[in-house]
Amino acid sequence: MIIFRYLPVWAIAAMMLTACGGGGNGLDGEDSPLGPDPTPVEEVDPPINEPLVAPNARIDDGRHVTAYVTYYGSLIPDPTVLTHINYAFAELYMVDGVYQKFDLQGSKTRFQNVVNLKKTYPNLKICLSFTHGVANSNNKQGGSFSALCKSDENMQKFADDCVAFMEEWGIDGIDLDWEFPGLSWSGAACDVSCDTDNYVKLVKKLRETFGDKYELSYAGYCFDKQTVTGGYRYIDIKEMDKYVDYVNIMAYDFDEAPHHHSALSDTRAYRDCNRAVNAYLNAGVKPNKLVLGIPFYGRHSFSTSPTAVSYKSIIVMDAKKYRRNQWDATASCPYVQTMQGVFYMGYDNPKSIAAKGTWIRQKGMLGLMYWEYDQDDTKGTLRKAVWNAVMTP
Repeated sequence: MIIFRYLPVWAIAAMMLTACGGGGNGLDGEDSPLGPDPTPVEEVDPPINEPLVAPNARIDDGRHVTAYVTYYGSLIPDPTVLTHINYAFAELYMVDGVYQKFDLQGSKTRFQNVVNLKKTYPNLKICLSFTHGVANSNNKQGGSFSALCKSDENMQKFADDCVAFMEEWGIDGIDLDWEFPGLSWSGAACDVSCDTDNYVKLVKKLRETFGDKYELSYAGYCFDKQTVTGGYRYIDIKEMDKYVDYVNIMAYDFDEAPHHHSALSDTRAYRDCNRAVNAYLNAGVKPNKLVLGIPFYGRHSFSTSPTAVSYKSIIVMDAKKYRRNQWDATASCPYVQTMQGVFYMGYDNPKSIAAKGTWIRQKGMLGLMYWEYDQDDTKGTLRKAVWNAVMTP
């Protein structure tokens, strides 16, 4: 299952206007008519940067290594290479503008199995992440956060329900993933006249209700709020900063082939990590409240199949048709190339993750997070690389 996350407006429009279908360079496409397939060459991933701390060490200086763990995933995350788990997702039940409740997506057994990790690893932080969308069969789209935030009574009841849930399950915080105020591409309502301001009101209400007992974060976009006709779109970074503990910046899906979607710094792409982080720094957010996102997948397209490919699938792509681990020094990222020399998709590997780790440490940032745990290979190549990148002194 591919999750379309964090798309720029032009990409959203492309997805809506372009019918999905097969096309050239598909993973299971025909052999090239340009000639016989070359002899496959065995490829080896760049080595994981060697850790200067034990892999199972517990660092108490506040650095974050956060995994989004999905309700539809099958793996139980390895707590020895994590400080935080954001469980994705819970969804809101809104009926005629009135908040009814929230509920987990998928099986509660799956959630319980993840929470059980705290019995052995009590320092592991587990937060519940809320989506703007709807997946449960007993729910329907009722406006989600846009509708919730139009009523102080709704917001207070939601905040109270969050506290009750965290107390019941013994978890540590709430993460909000509203994509995005003033913009509707998930089928939910939006209102440019008030969404951006109301998001601030929601986190203020949650902070007042949580006090300092529970963590509060949000999934951040690569732009600050933007003026549009009738109001604003996206997130008011400066005002949100007053109430949240940290921000998980979604530093991926910035572009599609032939550009990188998660470049560290690359002006050829629509956006990059450097410009995304600068949006927060320029708004006055301190670096030690910023967590940089890492994709565990490659982005080929927003509208042409395959749209995205998990890392565990990238490493087994047909070596007769594709070459991975091609390195772009400008972007500090690898990419997959066809045998005809065409840029197929950008992605992240241990080498690029190490580079991003060095970069965030130099900036004094809080850590790294990734979407999502199940897209790693069976060896845990990327999750180990993220741990080492953050925890290296």
